[in-house]
Parts: sequence; C-alpha cells; structure tokens
Amino acid sequence: MKSTRYSLFLVFSFIILGCGPYSFTGTSIADNIETFQVNYFQNTADLIEPGFDRDFTLALQDLIQNQTNLNLTNSNGDLVYEGEIIEYRISPTTAQANSTAAQNRLTVSVNVRFFDKNLPDEEFEKRFSFFYDYAGSALLQGAQKDTAHEEIFERITQDIFNETLAKW
Repeated sequence: MKSTRYSLFLVFSFIILGCGPYSFTGTSIADNIETFQVNYFQNTADLIEPGFDRDFTLALQDLIQNQTNLNLTNSNGDLVYEGEIIEYRISPTTAQANSTAAQNRLTVSVNVRFFDKNLPDEEFEKRFSFFYDYAGSALLQGAQKDTAHEEIFERITQDIFNETLAKW
C-alpha cells in the first residue's frame, strides 16, 4: 500500500513539474522578461478619427496585461511595442443598382515595431490590418462606431500578441 502511494506521488510530481512553464494563454515568456512598454500609436492615416490612437494604445496595453504576468512600464521595458496607425479608411465594398453602396467597410492598418531587449533576433516591423463591414445606408457613428472599433482592436491586438508572445 505504501509503495503504491509512493509510486502515485512520484507520477503526479512528474506530471505537475512537467507542466510548470505552461500558460493557458499559450504564451512562452522567458524568466528574465518582467516588463513591457507600449509607446503611443499616433494616427498618421489620411482620415483622422479623434481618440482612436489613444484607444488603440490602451487596448494593446490591456490585452498584454490581462494575458500575461508582465508589468507595464513607461520606459526601459524588456519588451517594447511602438508604431503608428497608417490606415483608417471607409470604402464601399458592394454596389446597388442605383450606384450607391450596399455595404461599406472600415479598414484599419497598424504598423508595429517590436523590440525584445533580451532576444534581438525576435525583433520585427510588421503591418497588421483588419476591417469591419456595415450597411451602406448606415453612418458609422455612435454605438455602431464603438462596436466597429472594439472588433478591430480585438483582432489587431490579438494578432500582435500572437506574433510577439504566443508565437502562433
């Protein structure tokens, strides 16, 4: 009986120790990485949406804070995210017989530069983009604009997270 308990204890110990560095978000962060920094993403697109740049910057900070145990810092972060919003464009995607848009698309593109103080080989500059479609007869304002921005933020920030920390 004692040898069975001891054997089970050893098996469970190996299982638990083997799963030590696993994260439920799929992140693989080195032990020497403790902080991250997200610099302000300025909107340099032709169409400027007031507050969009601030909201995007905060959305990226929130996602990293919520899915990792890294601490946000304003300077000298182990990981640094910076860039600019290079596209904020509304365009028709389908037309109706009377030459009006049946559907419009809001497209947002963000240029991201990622720096890793400990692994310079992992650094990159890359463009991330996503869109939101809405009825051509509707104006993108109020709650619909908020919904569009949230959906775009969610997708782009998750893509940035996956590229830098999840390595998917």
